Amino acid sequence: MSDSDMHQEAADLLASIPYFAQVDAQTLSAIAGSATRRSYTADQVVLLEGEPSSGLFVVQEGWLKSVKTSPEGREQVLRVVGPGDVFNAIGALASPTNPGTVITLEPATVWILQRENLLRLLEEHTGLAWMVIQALAERVQQLMSQVEDLSLRSVEARLARLILEEATGESFIRQRWDTQAEMAARLGTVLDVLNRALRRLAADGVIKVERHRILILDQEQLAAIADLDT
Repeated sequence: MSDSDMHQEAADLLASIPYFAQVDAQTLSAIAGSATRRSYTADQVVLLEGEPSSGLFVVQEGWLKSVKTSPEGREQVLRVVGPGDVFNAIGALASPTNPGTVITLEPATVWILQRENLLRLLEEHTGLAWMVIQALAERVQQLMSQVEDLSLRSVEARLARLILEEATGESFIRQRWDTQAEMAARLGTVLDVLNRALRRLAADGVIKVERHRILILDQEQLAAIADLDT
């Protein structure tokens, strides 16, 4: 692929995501020109917590997870990102080091905006700076909601909310990588506790668990569990 084709590919991707959707064409071209593309295999570490931050990452293909790991090796998934998502904004803009570890869940391709280039672009283009500030504020709200869930809601309530938020219609289709162990890490629990919560919801006729999907049988009851079971 030629440099011009790579530049256009980066520009097209950036234009499709909220961070850069309202940025003018000249600024977008400048951002795309400073981006580099990298591809990773499944289960590969993209960023390591505590290491110097390399910049802002934009996902083109594949799924990745951002995690914190306890000394005992237990994972808490902070976020799962896929095509069109941006990650490591805090590391790129507010901290010289990566705030968490990012691991691929499947083969993935990302574009990286180097930290130094991004900071320079923010100084030169106020429109971009404003969009990034909005996105960071939204991310802080998401993290506050996650803390609230982990602190105040039962595993069953957190599971109910996850199913509702990621369902299409009455079906929550699980990605190939979305094993029950991964779901447990996303919910801040362990596999045995998650399995018990799934069995309870299934026994009560709220959901039906299949191999690669969870069917919502009683959406009203599932919503009640997600909202009120604390």
